[in-house]
Amino acid sequence: MTDRPERTGPLAPTTTDEDLGVESSLRPRRLEQYFGQERIKDGLRIQIEAARKREEPLDHLLFHGPPGLGKTTLAMIVAAEMGVSIRITSGPALERAGDLAALLTSLQPGDVLFIDEIHRLSLAVEEVLYPAMEDFSVDIILGKGPKARDVRLKLNRFTLVGATTRFAMVSQPLRDRFGAAYRMDFYDDDALSQIVTRSAGVIGCRIQEDGVHEIARRSRGTARVANRLLRRVRDYAEVRADGVVTSAVAGAALEQLEIDELGLDQMDRDLLRVMAERFGGGPVGLDTLGAAVSEESDTIMDVYEPYLLKIGFIQRTPRGRILSRMGYEHLGMQPPAHLGPQVSLFDNGQFQD
Repeated sequence: MTDRPERTGPLAPTTTDEDLGVESSLRPRRLEQYFGQERIKDGLRIQIEAARKREEPLDHLLFHGPPGLGKTTLAMIVAAEMGVSIRITSGPALERAGDLAALLTSLQPGDVLFIDEIHRLSLAVEEVLYPAMEDFSVDIILGKGPKARDVRLKLNRFTLVGATTRFAMVSQPLRDRFGAAYRMDFYDDDALSQIVTRSAGVIGCRIQEDGVHEIARRSRGTARVANRLLRRVRDYAEVRADGVVTSAVAGAALEQLEIDELGLDQMDRDLLRVMAERFGGGPVGLDTLGAAVSEESDTIMDVYEPYLLKIGFIQRTPRGRILSRMGYEHLGMQPPAHLGPQVSLFDNGQFQD
């Protein structure tokens, strides 16, 4: 097996400690500071206010959607709005049932337990969650062999917040135990502009309104990407310009990063080009496509594919992925005659959500 080159850049699936630290500082702390996802915020406001009036913990919540849309941030905001602490973990980190049981028994009344990638919980761990979510109790086995006995421990009432990019992979019994499930969608340009403006103020970046719009429209409808592009554009402005981010400065910086006018980077274009040139536009299987571009198929599915599907550049079929007419046109290639006309989700470069 050959080692695959490590991906870097705004869409890299791995993040550095510096990135994590900066992203944490840019997270809004309250609902009024959180831009976009208005439908979800309205629902959460009602649930939070009702729980406060009853002086009860919030119902269990499940956030699902593509990565980078603010699921972790919303979980932290929920805890802040309820005035309680939050414990953060992930599905892969909970390897044994005892790991989850120890975490659950340490929660204080009303605390929020956030489990990222909840679809990756093992069956043994997931089964511990069922009585914990419904009855606020956990079963543990003491001893071994014939002397082993099952003991049920009562838990403090808590709120479980789960997040997943693979909603279909969350088992039905687990999904049914959440009081509300919210699907998070891509942000429009207005929300992204508000996010960029706020983040620029937090990190002390001098930016003009046209610079804000230039970054927002190339951010793939994703808040995390917008914040990462802002930091890279700020670096460029400090070294190559006078420190002020204008539309021209942002455009030059993003061109250097190989981010085009629709927010696609080199890997996005490689995926489209490979589908066009090596597989005749498809259909092509995800594993085959991943091997062709030296990228993990899960990374393609979670990081790159959602946006390409959203803007209509590729299509999913039972036989595999197919490159659309718009995908060909974006590459400057002549679409095959059998592809009919399609309507773009972009109008004069503005993302329409």
